[in-house]
Amino acid sequence: MNVPPLYNRPMTDHIPAQSSDRQVLSISQLNRRARQLLEIHMPLLWVRGEISNFSRPGSGHWYLTLKDDNAQIRCAMFRGRNGLVKIQPQNGDQVLVRGRVSLYEPRGDYQFIIEHMEADGAGLLQQRYEALKARLEQEGLFDTAYKKPVAPYPQCIGVITSATGAALRDILHVCHRRYPWVKINVYTTPVQGKEAITGLIDALRLANEHNEADTLIVARGGGSIEDLWAFNEEAVARAVFDSLIPIISGVGHETDFTITDFVADLRAPTPSAAAELAGPNKAELQDRLARLRQQLALRTGLALRHKQQALEHCKKRLRTPKALLEQRAQHLDHLQIRLTQIWQRQNNDRRTQLQYLQNRLAQVHPQTRLKLYKQQNSLLEQRLKRAFDSRLNQHRQRLRALAGTLNAVSPLSTLERGYAVVRGRDEHVISSVADVKSGDELRLLLKDGSVDAVAKSIVAGAIIANDNGSQK
Repeated sequence: MNVPPLYNRPMTDHIPAQSSDRQVLSISQLNRRARQLLEIHMPLLWVRGEISNFSRPGSGHWYLTLKDDNAQIRCAMFRGRNGLVKIQPQNGDQVLVRGRVSLYEPRGDYQFIIEHMEADGAGLLQQRYEALKARLEQEGLFDTAYKKPVAPYPQCIGVITSATGAALRDILHVCHRRYPWVKINVYTTPVQGKEAITGLIDALRLANEHNEADTLIVARGGGSIEDLWAFNEEAVARAVFDSLIPIISGVGHETDFTITDFVADLRAPTPSAAAELAGPNKAELQDRLARLRQQLALRTGLALRHKQQALEHCKKRLRTPKALLEQRAQHLDHLQIRLTQIWQRQNNDRRTQLQYLQNRLAQVHPQTRLKLYKQQNSLLEQRLKRAFDSRLNQHRQRLRALAGTLNAVSPLSTLERGYAVVRGRDEHVISSVADVKSGDELRLLLKDGSVDAVAKSIVAGAIIANDNGSQK
């Protein structure tokens, strides 16, 4: 879209409002034109700055501020682009970003739309440092369990550093002043640049192969993170960890920390401090030796006096061989008497225990238990027979009573007295003249059989029937 620049348009504020030459813009139109000008006339740019006010709302977009020492600008990176970023930006990170200048129309905010982001210089190195530190710590290379104790009185100290650096001069000076009789082996190597990585690893390998030094010092002077980066390489850290000789790390100044410091068995803030930690102080050793001599003389005198007193005491307790022999003979007699008493007591205890076991054996003998079981069985049989006879008599008496009751209410008893039971053709019992019609076939049930009949006439109160069947 070709929009004429605002700064090329003529100033017409002095024209009256009713003039047709005046063009009045709304705020939305003004902001839209400003955005179009910025986006059209300013192409994609690379910008370096420090992140602040970083936020990740639920929309997935990133909002942040990039700043330097003198200025700042609001930035936005939309979800479709920030998913391609390989770093995890945080406040304080130094980054390089590529994007375009724009304007957020609703608020009129000047902003930078980021298309790409990457770590910048020292910030990238710092991220690599933190990532390697976290990984090696997780693997256990920093654990105190793997730290080897530094020899308190080394006969030889190995120094791994540059041959021309101030660190070597400081270490030699400190060792000469504090521990002048110690032997020092120097393994020179570059301590900065790409060659330093291979040089440090080779020096560590060579020192371990010689196996002369009781302690190794890995050192160099201070510098930037780039200068010290060889001591942050994973290969160097693993070579330090694999060393069989205890290593003191003295890299940089007191505020500098490298991966080697964490992997080494002991960390010193400076090369001079590493030399002080590698061996004892001559003056302190001399003072300690003097104190030990005084303590030795004092303790030797005390020990001699104690031994002399013990000797005098032994002389007083010394007896003639005859007295010792009589004392031993008396002790032997006493032991013999005690032995006899113990034997008799144990013999009595064994006899008592044997009698007890014999009594128990007689109680549990099979014949004894069989006899007991036979007696119990005979008693149980008698009790069972008595219970069976009693229960049988009870059931017989009950049966007689039930038979009498049944006989009293039985219909057969009624038939014995001359009565009959009248049944219809379908064998149902007829109890009323209302259930019979003239000509119905009837069956009369008597005490000793039945008679078939036909109803000729029905009279209330009596039934007249003619026999036309044989008795069954």
